[in-house]
Amino acid sequence: MANSQQAKKRARQNAARFAVNKMRRSRIRTYLRAVEEAIASGDQKAAAEALKAAQPELMRGVTKGVMHKNTASRKMSRLASRVKAIG
Repeated sequence: MANSQQAKKRARQNAARFAVNKMRRSRIRTYLRAVEEAIASGDQKAAAEALKAAQPELMRGVTKGVMHKNTASRKMSRLASRVKAIG
């Protein structure tokens, strides 16, 4: 349990940051799920549009520190190759 003022403040800040990061991660996953569903439906145009919408969201997660740059790049690359394979 936090005893000092500093530790109490850090605990409050950590809780606030956790909530914001959780929201961002959830938003990213929603965009990725839309791409996955478009790929599963077999519609290349819809999948390409969903991928185009997901890309800035992924990179925003990188700049905000929610995920590592290489992780986002790997996800983008794999999704792009799967979208390309539809056609």
